[in-house]
Amino acid sequence: MRIGIIGLPNVGKSTLFNALTAAGAPAENYPFCTVEPNVGVVSVPDQRLARLAAVVHPPQVIPAVIEFVDIAGLVQGASKGEGLGNQFLGHIRNVDAIAHVVRCFENPDVTHVMGTLDPVRDHDVVMMELTLADLAVVERRLDKVKKAARSGDKDAQAQEQTLVRIMGELDAGRAPHAATISHEDALLAREIGLLTTLPVIYAANISEQDIGRSPIPEVSALTTAVRQLAETAEVLVFSAEFEAELAELEEQERIEFLTSVGLEQSGLERFVAACYRLLGLETFFTFNEKELRAWTIPSGSTAYDAAGKVHSDFQRGFIRADTIHVEDFIAAGSHKVAREKGLIRSEGRDHVVQDGDILLFRFNV
Repeated sequence: MRIGIIGLPNVGKSTLFNALTAAGAPAENYPFCTVEPNVGVVSVPDQRLARLAAVVHPPQVIPAVIEFVDIAGLVQGASKGEGLGNQFLGHIRNVDAIAHVVRCFENPDVTHVMGTLDPVRDHDVVMMELTLADLAVVERRLDKVKKAARSGDKDAQAQEQTLVRIMGELDAGRAPHAATISHEDALLAREIGLLTTLPVIYAANISEQDIGRSPIPEVSALTTAVRQLAETAEVLVFSAEFEAELAELEEQERIEFLTSVGLEQSGLERFVAACYRLLGLETFFTFNEKELRAWTIPSGSTAYDAAGKVHSDFQRGFIRADTIHVEDFIAAGSHKVAREKGLIRSEGRDHVVQDGDILLFRFNV
């Protein structure tokens, strides 16, 4: 899972990235501090994994991971190459989803690239650049397809109609994934790498002083504006500065610090949970005498799909999957007790894996 962090310069993208990944990327007060995208791989926080490890005592525990990509700030005109925009837009095409950071804090010491604080305008600038970049992609593809369509190619003719519909949505300022286009149209939009089709989470970056207030200002004039423009997309209210300080603390201090401001989870935990929801993902576990491991798969995946995630041989020679939910296994305390209580089920290849399942694959190759 690869999440691109985007937004205007100086909205807190790199500060957030550093807090999430502890990668130490530069976070200076000037535009284009980030030129090449910074990439950080982060363990997915999952208390179930730690609790399961306490029961099975594996030599090695391997969590699922999520990759964050800190993409340099976009500016007005990026789609036409302003501010190295074409290079930056290209980096966005390589992610599975976008975390769009919108500045919702006042700070005279942190320069705003557009001079004033206005999260709606900032959002619109970024989205306009993505839309203009997508229009250019569609136009180029349409020029090629039209030649084949005129020769009588049925597939090209169908694709031409699809591209015309997608262009109409983009011209109207609507992202194809959010508009009322067909499933086939949406598939083509993703196939040609349209930026506006990427799933998006909005991250409203407030000041550390706001986080420290009681109650935490989940609703304010600025964050409310972000929620309204996000429509049905999820909005996370956070403070990149606060998260950066939190990342430097030991676990017990971190818990106490969060509790002191009325939070139960860190920004990383909330971010990862939101990304899983956005992309429709879930976790299953495997363990043996060597390791305990968490795996990420799309919701609705079958046992056969999960077997292929672990090893191609498991899928090729799939016989069955011994299955038990992690909470049932922890409550039983051992594989032996779980088996005696009838908690372990033998499932076939079409079994739909549930979030938190522990799977033991039986196979023969």
